[in-house]
Amino acid sequence: MKGLLFLVLVWLVTACSSVPPETTPTIVANEPAKPTVLISTAENADAYAPLRYEMVEQGVIGWGITDEAVIEAMGTVPRHEFVPAHFVDQAYDNHPLPIGYGQTISQPYIVALMTQSAEVGAEDKVLEVGTGSGYQAAVLAELVGQVYSVEIISALVEQSQTDLAQLGYDNVTVRHADGYFGWSEQAPFDAIVVTAAPDHVPQPLVQQLKIGGHMIIPVGPVGGFQTLWRVTRVSEEEVQTENLGSVSFVPLTREER
Repeated sequence: MKGLLFLVLVWLVTACSSVPPETTPTIVANEPAKPTVLISTAENADAYAPLRYEMVEQGVIGWGITDEAVIEAMGTVPRHEFVPAHFVDQAYDNHPLPIGYGQTISQPYIVALMTQSAEVGAEDKVLEVGTGSGYQAAVLAELVGQVYSVEIISALVEQSQTDLAQLGYDNVTVRHADGYFGWSEQAPFDAIVVTAAPDHVPQPLVQQLKIGGHMIIPVGPVGGFQTLWRVTRVSEEEVQTENLGSVSFVPLTREER
């Protein structure tokens, strides 16, 4: 399941203080410490490995991501396999890309930030709401035991299932459903990652989160100011929230009722 890369030594660099013009997020990363981070890889790396390395060094580490497991996952997952063919030349640029049906594959930095903020472990079970291309699910799959992902657009369900299976991510299960209601049959989850923005935090998702678990979710109006929140369930009845910054996501699509 793990991607094949060559062994490289990466030094953390000072975080950028602005966001590229292609993106609308206004998150500013703090300057990271500069420990040595090893990204282990294999000899027969694919042709995109240098671009992926540059993406990780400049757009992930350089923007303040410090979790070594997340850094390795971002350097392992072949993002070019999750973008439309006519955007492959931009696959490792640090901005979102359209994938059709009014949806996007998120900016690499945002994927890394959401993954790091979820604080997942190797035995965890994670819910993703909004499969899209399958890229975020693949990054999570590098880090956890099982990913359950919900997508409302049937064509994206089929495409992501095919791509994830071909890449060996057999610990990802994709379901066609309204993500607002999560996946109650598989709850509770150690973490929940929501990749589209509702205008409020869905209560069904909160109820499916384990006590002590984190939900990473953008909240706000379509085309307006949105905030990326980390919602931590501290008891059966209580949650704590942390503002991770301003972002711009596609809206959470709902089934018509």
